[in-house]
Amino acid sequence: MPEKKSSGFSETERKAMKERAKELAAEHRANRKRADGEQDVLAAYEAMSGSDKEIGLKIHKIVTATAADLWPKTWYGMPAYSVEGKKVVCFYQSAEKGESRYATLGFTDRANLDEGNMWSTSYALMRMTAKEVRAITELVKKAVS
Repeated sequence: MPEKKSSGFSETERKAMKERAKELAAEHRANRKRADGEQDVLAAYEAMSGSDKEIGLKIHKIVTATAADLWPKTWYGMPAYSVEGKKVVCFYQSAEKGESRYATLGFTDRANLDEGNMWSTSYALMRMTAKEVRAITELVKKAVS
């Protein structure tokens, strides 16, 4: 009988699920603070390289300056920003982690981006110029409005 190829999860997906399990366990520990999430997010950015790291750190600066009420945390191993460390509003996925040619800034259904019957919730990023900084700042402002 021919051997079947597995259609299960890829190694990257399994790793992300394990990271998420660790994050959930950390969230349940007593006295989890905003500073803990900040430390986790900065460590996630530091583990990145090249433009992924550069773009990510700029996004971190934008989000923390624009939406002070959002708490940094990791989510499936990705840097994310949430309401009081719980519900994620937006996240950053490096090109490497997403196995893609571009990084992604994504928003969850907690973001107030609704515009009619259809709107974008994910944005590809190749580099950050002043134009992208302005656009991301406006998106974050709208997301938390």
